[in-house]
Amino acid sequence: MSTEPETTEEAEPKAPGATAEDRTPGEAAAASPGVGADSGPDGDGDSGRDTGEDTDAAAEGGAASAGEPTGTAADGADGEAAGAEGTGSEAAAQRSEAEAELAAQRLERERIERRKAEKRGPIAAGAGLSGTAADLLAAVRAVESGEKPVAPVLRRPEPAPRAAAPEPARRPQQMSAPAVPASAPAPRTVEAVRAVLTGAGAPDGLAPQVVAALGEGADGQLREDPWQLLRVTGVRPEQADGFARALLGTECGPDDERRGRALTVWLLEQAALAGHTALDAPALTAALTQRAVPDPDAAVQSTLAEGEALVFQDALETAAPVAAPARDDAGDDAEGEERPVRVLVGLERYALAEESLADGLARVMNSAPKDDGSGADWERAADSAGRSAAELIRTVAGHGLVLHTGGDASRAEAAALLRAARGLGLRAWAARHTTGGADVHAFGTAPRGLPDGPEDGTDGEHGEHAERGAYGEHGADSFVVTVADLLSGVRGPGRDADGALDLDLLVVLDAPQLDVETGAVLAESLPDGARLVLSGDPGVLWSAGPGRVFADLLAARVCPQVASRTPDPGPVGELVSGIGIGELNQVEAPGKEVVIVPVRDAGEAVHRTVQLVADSVPRAIGIPAEQTQVITPGHGGAVGTRALNTALKERLNPGPGRFGGFDPGDRIAYSPAPGRTMPGHVVRADAEGLHLDCSGAPVVVPKERVEQSVRPGWALTAHQAVGLRWPAVVVVLPGDAAAALTRPWVYTAFGRAERHLSVVHGVEQALQRAVAEVPQKPRTTRLPALLRAQVPTAG
Repeated sequence: MSTEPETTEEAEPKAPGATAEDRTPGEAAAASPGVGADSGPDGDGDSGRDTGEDTDAAAEGGAASAGEPTGTAADGADGEAAGAEGTGSEAAAQRSEAEAELAAQRLERERIERRKAEKRGPIAAGAGLSGTAADLLAAVRAVESGEKPVAPVLRRPEPAPRAAAPEPARRPQQMSAPAVPASAPAPRTVEAVRAVLTGAGAPDGLAPQVVAALGEGADGQLREDPWQLLRVTGVRPEQADGFARALLGTECGPDDERRGRALTVWLLEQAALAGHTALDAPALTAALTQRAVPDPDAAVQSTLAEGEALVFQDALETAAPVAAPARDDAGDDAEGEERPVRVLVGLERYALAEESLADGLARVMNSAPKDDGSGADWERAADSAGRSAAELIRTVAGHGLVLHTGGDASRAEAAALLRAARGLGLRAWAARHTTGGADVHAFGTAPRGLPDGPEDGTDGEHGEHAERGAYGEHGADSFVVTVADLLSGVRGPGRDADGALDLDLLVVLDAPQLDVETGAVLAESLPDGARLVLSGDPGVLWSAGPGRVFADLLAARVCPQVASRTPDPGPVGELVSGIGIGELNQVEAPGKEVVIVPVRDAGEAVHRTVQLVADSVPRAIGIPAEQTQVITPGHGGAVGTRALNTALKERLNPGPGRFGGFDPGDRIAYSPAPGRTMPGHVVRADAEGLHLDCSGAPVVVPKERVEQSVRPGWALTAHQAVGLRWPAVVVVLPGDAAAALTRPWVYTAFGRAERHLSVVHGVEQALQRAVAEVPQKPRTTRLPALLRAQVPTAG
């Protein structure tokens, strides 16, 4: 690979410094994210640290005071997760996509709760438990009966010394304002809350957020329990403590039961923002100890008694037990052996979602696929496809749920499956998380010239003419929608009389971006007998929301898995494939497909980045600036997205920023909802708002929401870019990001390039060390255990 680009020197532009609120990726790495969190260089809580203290490194500007905003749906955390999706069609002009999505999810959750209620019954298990697990089960039953548990169920006698568990990293974009603003709170209620806040010295600007979080009577709730202020996004425990001291005076103390409950819930919420659906009880109590809670076990017990959290016992996987000698006592034989369990504590919201997801997937796996063609028809379809595609088609023919793994080139196999199913008369659809990036036409036909393609180098029976026959005149794009559009009904097959999706086969692309809540709604929406294929690259960064659905399913091995044999082409594909297995190889790049640009400091990194985008890549590679994307570890710092976007705008589209800092032609990143990013550009601004073009879809953002949901888009984080691809990508690795790099981050960032990759390299040996030694750290989830209880493990 080349180490110097073909460039022309010019006056170095200014490198705007980050604001005082911002942290550099290095500073974020020095702080400690959450309990077992996986906080990547984006600082959004997708990777963790083994030690540390509570930090707001993930918050864009940090919470300097309780009244300062800590991010928006557009800015999010330092490295907010992305999976950009579409905005729907003009047919939904009367109802925005976000409204439709929320409405659909509400309906599905009602359906989920009804199904749960039907399945609930008395719990007869637990007779063989002892010790902590038995005490915990007794406490749970006491709570269910209306009594308050008295035993310290989580207290451990003389625990072994262990490192303090770090608290979950904050990703405030998960808790930011919804895409559709809620109805304005009653002015009288807001004024009452404002009086309470100002009386205790808190910023009165928090009043609307407090009312939104606590509802009517929020002022009374704050007086009774000042730590309820922690329900407001961006408020830190130390700020809530100061507010409580001002309200309660001498009655306020660290051992207050209300404080322990509020901190327990807050920690669980931060864990969810970091990707966990639950926390191990020891990790939770350790984090409470860090927060100066004198009796963390009692705090957890009180939280469970009040119904603000739930406790679970998941059986641990153990090696095959050694045959024990026969016992003479029949009573002992009847008692059985105690199974080791893991005690977890979580919020009901994510517990319900994870259990619903497991139920829905088990239903898909256990129900026989619909009678939709003979085996001979499926076999003929498989024979006419490429080798990897043929394996996928044959596997899907006989199973309800199939996992398909591979890089971006493997999308051609999913496309072949969709074509084959359509050709057999099935109502087959594909759903993806993004609206831009890889060309949709690449999903329509398999790449030519690849080792896994048809041996004669043609597209076989599934070429252009066959595609028109299977899809009609509109081609594959007619049956590819975003997950949000599919669930909201903006686009897609619609719903049948029972409320289920009106389809026979659903292929979900970019499956690693599925969180447990979206996955639950998706699984519950499938009709009986439908087939589900989850397809994606297991090496990329995980979802923005809690859970790791795709990784958990791969680990549980409860359904067939088909690994693609189609390699990503070219030097970039070779480089990324090596990173996926922990190797940073030097690749031959005769056409300057991969270029390394060493830099010494932040100012040089900004200068070289602008030079590459504006001059070197267009002139030497032939890819214009508008098709080149910059990716950097975080938003803050001297080489974060803010500084780079400022420098790139000054060079590529200078202007006064007449409308919320934007001008026509500016590249933007639009976030219609937390965790979703849609790249596009500004068209114009008028009384209606800011008019955007997002991958061909027109979007109008009202003036009052521009600051929340639109940010400059010349430079993105890897989490924002996941699922998208561009002809050329410039990855910027400043020196202060060295400690935060992980293999999944590097794999994701480098893999966004189709034809050309430039790396502005300032981390020396840290890059190779991250690729070789820093894998994606696990999230605490319950899905594997829930699935194993319902579905036998696949061979």
